[in-house]
Amino acid sequence: MGFEAILGKVSEYLWSVPMLVFIAVVAGVYTIATGFLQVRFFKDMITQTFTGKSSASGVSPFQALVIGLSGRVGTGNIAGVATAIAAGGPGAVFWMWFIAFFGSAAAFAESTLAQIYKKRVDGEYRGGPAYYAEKGLGWKWYGYIFAVVAAVSTCLLTPGIQANAIAESMNNAFGITPLITGIALVAIVGYVIFGGIRRIAFLASYVVPIMALFYLLVAAIVIFANIEQVPSTFALIFSSAFGVDSAFGGIIGAAISWGVKRGLYSNEAGQGTGAQAAAAAEVSHPVKQGLVQSFSVYIDTLLICTATALMILMTGNYSVENPDGGFLVDYANGMEAGAGYTQAAVDGVLGGFGSAFVAISLFFFAFTTLVAYFYIAETNLFYIVRGEKRKIFSNIMKPLFLAAVFFGTVRSASFAWTLADIGLGLMVWVNLIAVILLYKPTILAFKDYQTQKREGLDPVFRPSQVDIKNADYWEERELEEEMQRKTV
Repeated sequence: MGFEAILGKVSEYLWSVPMLVFIAVVAGVYTIATGFLQVRFFKDMITQTFTGKSSASGVSPFQALVIGLSGRVGTGNIAGVATAIAAGGPGAVFWMWFIAFFGSAAAFAESTLAQIYKKRVDGEYRGGPAYYAEKGLGWKWYGYIFAVVAAVSTCLLTPGIQANAIAESMNNAFGITPLITGIALVAIVGYVIFGGIRRIAFLASYVVPIMALFYLLVAAIVIFANIEQVPSTFALIFSSAFGVDSAFGGIIGAAISWGVKRGLYSNEAGQGTGAQAAAAAEVSHPVKQGLVQSFSVYIDTLLICTATALMILMTGNYSVENPDGGFLVDYANGMEAGAGYTQAAVDGVLGGFGSAFVAISLFFFAFTTLVAYFYIAETNLFYIVRGEKRKIFSNIMKPLFLAAVFFGTVRSASFAWTLADIGLGLMVWVNLIAVILLYKPTILAFKDYQTQKREGLDPVFRPSQVDIKNADYWEERELEEEMQRKTV
C-alpha cells in the first residue's frame, strides 16, 4: 500500500461513524442545554457582532468575527461543496445545513470557553482549546496535545488545500501555471503573516465582507436566471438526503458522511480554530463572543455554501461518483470535482466572466483562510513555547508554513484534501472531548448572561459570582474593578 493510500485509510478512520455520532452528541447536548440558542438568541448574535471596540490587547467583536470568518470562508465554500456533492450526491447539502444548525451550538460553547480562559500573551489576547484544557480541566498535558495537533495541522496539513484550490482556479480561468501561482502566493502570504495579528485583522475586516457580498450577489443572479429550477432543486436535495431519490438512494451513508465532513471543514464548528479567533476579542462577557462566533457558522454554511450548492445543482454542472466505480450521474462530463463546478455554473449564465470571478473570489477566500491558519498555528506555538524562545520558533514556523503553501499548489487536489481531512479530524476529536467535559462552566456563563440580560443590564463577567475557577484574565479584571471601587 502506497503512502497516499495509507493516509487515505487514516482519513477514513478519523471520519468513521464514531466521529459523526460524537459530533451529533456534543452539538445536541449544547443545543438542548441552551434551549436552542440558535433560534432564541439570533437577535443577540447580530447585536453583539456590531457592539464593542478594539483595545490595545484585543480586537473588536466584529474584527474577531471576520478573523473567524476568514478561517471559515474559504475553499470549503466553493470547492468543498462541489466535492461533497460529487461524493455524497445532492443530499449532502442537507447534511451540511444540519451540521451548521446544530454545530453552531458547539461553536458557541468552544468560543465562550476560549473567552473564559483566555490570557494576555505579549500584550495580545490568546486562547483556545489548549488554554481551556489546561485551566478549565486542569490538564496541562491535554493542552499540549491539542496545541501540537493544531500547530501541525494548521501549519503543515490544512494550508495545502487552500493553495491547491487557488492554483487550480487560476489555471482554469487565466491559464496561470501552479508554479507561478505558488511563488506569488508565498510572497503575498509572507508579507501578511510577518505583520502580526493587527495586519491580519485589518485585512480580514475589509476583504472577507466585501468578497462575500459580491459572491452572494453573483450567486443571486445565477439562481434568479434559473428560478424555475428552485422547487425541483430543493426537492432533489431533500429526497437524496433521506435515500428516497431513485438515482442517489443507495448512497445515503455517503451523503451524511460527506455533508458533515465538508460542512465542518467549511464552518469549523467544533474544530477549535474559530475559538482561537474568539479569544482575541475585547468583550465584557464571554458569552457575547460565543454568540458572535455562532452567528458566523450561519453566514458560512447557510448563506455562502448554500449559494454555491444551488448554483451547481440548478445549472446541472456536477457529477456524482458511484462507490462501486464510475458515476451515478456525470453531468460535468468527467470534470474533477472542485472549483470547476462552480466556475462552469457561473459561466453558463454570465459567459466567460464566471471562471474569472470564481477564481478571484476563491483567491481572496482561500488567501484569508491561509492567513487565519497561520494565526492559529502561531497561537498554539505560543502555548507550547514560553518566554524568549517564542520569537525564535515563530520565525522557524513561518518558512515551514510558506513551504506547505507552495507544496499545496503543485500537488494533486485529492492528496491535498486527504491531508486537510486528517488535520481537521484530529483537531475535532481532541477539541470536542474538552468541550463536552467543560459543560459546567459554559452553561454557568450562559445562565449568568441570561440573568443579567433579564435584569436590563449590559452583561459583565465576574467569575467569582458564578463559581468559575482559573479564569485568570477575568479574575485580574475583577480584582482591578474592586480596587478602583475602594479607591473611589
